[in-house]
Amino acid sequence: MKNLALVGYGKMGRMIESLAPSYGFTSIVKIDLNDSLAAAAEADVAIEFTTPEAAPKNLLKLAELLVPTVCGTTGWTHEFAAVKAAYTAAETPLVWSPNFSIGVNIFFKLAEESARLMKNYEDYGAWAWEIHHSAKKDAPSGTMLKALERMKAAGFDRPIDVASNRAGAIPGTHEIGFDSAADTITLRHTARSREGFARGALEAARWIVNSEGKTGVYEFSEILFG
Repeated sequence: MKNLALVGYGKMGRMIESLAPSYGFTSIVKIDLNDSLAAAAEADVAIEFTTPEAAPKNLLKLAELLVPTVCGTTGWTHEFAAVKAAYTAAETPLVWSPNFSIGVNIFFKLAEESARLMKNYEDYGAWAWEIHHSAKKDAPSGTMLKALERMKAAGFDRPIDVASNRAGAIPGTHEIGFDSAADTITLRHTARSREGFARGALEAARWIVNSEGKTGVYEFSEILFG
């Protein structure tokens, strides 16, 4: 049985706490935004879900403490190079993703493949749209930015019109579409709750503790699909 540190104890943290025993974690240290990270030092793995402002500082400290980490916070990747360097130097694993839902990671693959198939058909214009709860700070979401990155990597170099909305308590909906005079193709993922994100983060945490000696920085998709 393994020890888990929860860095960030909001709605996601409480969801992860409730599911953690079924993933083999029985001792849980809860660290909220204003708490010291020193309590995480003895954990087998930490899961970080906080804010875009707090995440880079938290991750650099966790690397300094040599705590293997799973990070699901979005909106901080402009500081990714420094965080990656810290975990690499510490020889400590970090698994990160803009979205830990297994369904969303399949959505990324489908968005990439659709862009690859569409890249030479200039009659089709493309759009991307997402909506989240009103408390989400970053827009477009990290999930949408990752989908767009995958589409561009597949060779789709035409403009993609991007829109975001924030309202109510919506967990998250992401849509990619292509439209021509003849027809429309739409690809959509809709989250029903935070549970899918929590289970994915716990799956990544379990992968870390079962991969003793593993170092480096990984995206969640690498764990899911190899």
